[in-house]
Parts: sequence; structure tokens; C-alpha cells
Amino acid sequence: MKKIPEASFAIIGGSSTFSIDFPEEVGVSGIEIINSNLAFETPFGESPRFKLFTILDNQNGKKRVLTCKMHGWRPKMDRGEASSGVFWVLKEAGVKKIIAEGGVGSINHLLNPRDIIIPTDFIDFTGRKGLTVVGEYLLIMRQPICPQVHAALLSSVQKYHLGRVFEGGIYLVTEGPRFESRAEVSMMRQFGADIVGQSLSPEVYLARDIGACYAGVYMVVNYAEGIVKDWEHDELKDIFHKESKKIGQIVLEALINITDSQEKCGCMEFRKPTLLKD
Repeated sequence: MKKIPEASFAIIGGSSTFSIDFPEEVGVSGIEIINSNLAFETPFGESPRFKLFTILDNQNGKKRVLTCKMHGWRPKMDRGEASSGVFWVLKEAGVKKIIAEGGVGSINHLLNPRDIIIPTDFIDFTGRKGLTVVGEYLLIMRQPICPQVHAALLSSVQKYHLGRVFEGGIYLVTEGPRFESRAEVSMMRQFGADIVGQSLSPEVYLARDIGACYAGVYMVVNYAEGIVKDWEHDELKDIFHKESKKIGQIVLEALINITDSQEKCGCMEFRKPTLLKD
């Protein structure tokens, strides 16, 4: 079994950077690829292939980063099991800060394709139950998104994105892989959701389970069914390919500007020892 390398930071790649070789093709300086072909045996099956790279921060220090793609690597594997395997690797590596990215559909009719949103809360409609990596903690979701990582992502979006950015919102997570029906989207609107997708849960609470902070940045790639107008596959494809480097820049810039310290963000205050022990 390959030894899992140490890293304080991780990037979970979603649909927004899936079409490029990340991080090499983004064009950000100060990146050195250490290993691009790391797969590990985990209690949840084989992991996806990770890359380990370093990136220079603003003080010319090197941050060690693990990244992987969460799409396409094992299509017959349940996403919950896949996520558990990924986060087991991140726990073993000692990761403290995690950034995610992806594409989402707009439920809020004010959100248009190519808008960027950095959600602050979520609703889990996946039906996945009992997923843990450590399993020894009471996971309080009062503050699911790390305010420090969120602030870094917001600053980075404002630097690289000329369009609209929304610094809060509710992400409703569905099981997938299919898109939602009009009736389902109508129900989701009544629940107060702003966007819908398949990539924030269980990751958001598995991060807390392993003792890591978490935040994500998401580009609206289509209107959800029954919102504003019917979405077109060609536009979805265009966004999928043309916006990847921008999202990559946003994620890497945010990574440069965060630290692995958890003293000020308060996220670990919402991770308490479980009371359900003999």
C-alpha cells in the first residue's frame, strides 16, 4: 500500500475543472507537481487518483496540497462511499482546510448561468444515512462553511470574475446522477433553496468529521427545471469547457491566501465528542 503523504490543504475537483488538467493548465505560477498518480486502498475501497503539489504562498512558503477529481473515476461506486474514501485519505494526510468547486442549477430565479455563488448553508436531500470516517463526534451544522475559507474565495472571485457573485445562499443537494423534475424544483423553491447540485453533501459534514474546515465555490451552469426558461445542452457544454481555467484560478488564489490555522474560524467548536458511547 502506498504511503499517504502529508498535506495541510486539499482541493476537491468538481465539474468546473473536470475538463482541464488541474492545476497545471490553470496558468498560476509557483506550482510544483510532486506526484500525479497517487491511489490508495481505503476502508471504503480504492481511492481516486490524487495529485500532490506545492504552491507558493504570499510569504514564499510552500503549501502542500492534495487534489482529486470526484467525477468519472469509478462510475459504479456510490457517491457516499466514494466521498468517504476520499475523506479517509485526507484525514490520514492531516488536511486542515478543504476547498471544493462545481457547477450548479439555479432555483432562485435571480441567479443566471455564469453567476458564481459561495453558499453558506445546505439542505441534504440525498437520503444517505450514517456516513462517517471517524465516527466519534457529534457534528453540529450551525456553521457548516468555514468563514475564513469563504472570505478567501469571495476575495478571489472578485479578482478573477467580471460577472455577478453572490456571497451566500442555500445549496440543496440531490442524489443524482439525473437532473431534477419541474415538480421537484418547485418543492425545492418552497424549502428556500437557491441552487441545486450533487457535490456538497456528504463532503461538508465528512470534512467536520475528520477535523477539517470546508468551503466551496460554484458556477451556475443552467436554470433548474421550470426556472426562467428551459436550459440548453450547448450552453451547458460551453460553460463546462470555457470557464474551467477561471474557476481554477479562483480556487488556487484562495488557497494561497488561507492558512491551516483553525484558531480564529471557530469551525472545530462545532465538532464535539459523541454522547452515544458505552
